[in-house]
Amino acid sequence: MIWKSRHKTSWGGQAGRRAFETLRQKWGEVPISSQERAHSVDLLRLPDSELLEVFDASLTEQTTGENFAIRGWYHELYARQFRGQRMLDVGSGLGFDAIAFARAGVNVTCVDVVRENLTVVKRLADGLGLTTIKTTLLQDLTSIEGLGQYDVIWANGSLHHAPADLVTAECQSLLQHLRPGGRWIQLAYPKARWEREGRLPFDQWGEKTDGAGTPWAEWKDLEAVLGQLSPVKFRILLALNFHDDDFNWFDLQRVG
Repeated sequence: MIWKSRHKTSWGGQAGRRAFETLRQKWGEVPISSQERAHSVDLLRLPDSELLEVFDASLTEQTTGENFAIRGWYHELYARQFRGQRMLDVGSGLGFDAIAFARAGVNVTCVDVVRENLTVVKRLADGLGLTTIKTTLLQDLTSIEGLGQYDVIWANGSLHHAPADLVTAECQSLLQHLRPGGRWIQLAYPKARWEREGRLPFDQWGEKTDGAGTPWAEWKDLEAVLGQLSPVKFRILLALNFHDDDFNWFDLQRVG
């Protein structure tokens, strides 16, 4: 299934299962550094010691030096702030954020559409002695129904790789798990980047932003993010573009 611009679909029934399968086919390939990607099935072939070595080198490369401006800044900003709180990491990939936060004392539940990604995270957490990381496979939207309430829903680049109607449905399901006063934190791609990269149809732009096989990328702004969360109300703590308009960031606090 390849989505086309302006094509409306649903997470429900057979169409929904195909939609998740479309995502699953791509996102077993995940960033392993600022310039490289790897398949989680290949990482699982490494012995534990080598897997930990690769992970630590990759995390350091992505969060220090020049790359502090991409990923390191928000680890620095939020790690201590969320100590002791419950975080739902949506689209956790190889767990770079989850493990950084767990090391700081955050209780993290990783949710991902790819089983092998979660297996990598579990092996890393076990190897590092982190007992505050849990994992849940997102087979469909019913997979998260029993997860309970969270202080933070963290979506670092996972909610712009499907058409808006699908993302809105996923957000509405996720909102059932965000407590009043809790934080919704989301990284996306801004309109300025889409314009700079040629205003491509969203079913083509994904390959420009995230490589071959990416089925979709759709720019977001504050209005779009608040719309996908409506009618729940949020107080805006941060809404900004960063890294030369490559990314944008939304930190919202649930009202009521």
